[in-house]
Amino acid sequence: MAATLASSSPVVGLANSSLSSPRRTTALTSSFVKSPVTARNPLSLVAGASGGKFTCFERDWLRTDLNVIGFGLIGWLAPSSIPAINGKSLTGLFFESIGTELAHFPTPPSVTSQFWLWLITWHLGLFLCLTFGQIGFKGRTDDYF
Repeated sequence: MAATLASSSPVVGLANSSLSSPRRTTALTSSFVKSPVTARNPLSLVAGASGGKFTCFERDWLRTDLNVIGFGLIGWLAPSSIPAINGKSLTGLFFESIGTELAHFPTPPSVTSQFWLWLITWHLGLFLCLTFGQIGFKGRTDDYF
């Protein structure tokens, strides 16, 4: 009986495998399947243009300009120095709170100290002024508006 099992037909599914016969490749063609082409990377052209290294952003993406920093700082210092909070300016209150906190230097400012309010408010206004200054100045030079 063992001899009849060994001489029987190959197992279904292994007829085209490398165990029973040399491998044959079959090329199927259909109007639904595109012809096989090698995939190419569309970014390879960009990488070749920049010396073989692909970069997503321009080298000077921040495009810093000292005019924006200078005018932005002046543009924030001027309105924040207007005495509008009980006859005192935001800049004056911020610098006064720095002096008060430095009076007991090794001890940090308490959580309830007015220093944190003036620090956050003053810097938030400064960074907003610098950000909008950068957008406006660079938008104007790049002809966005």
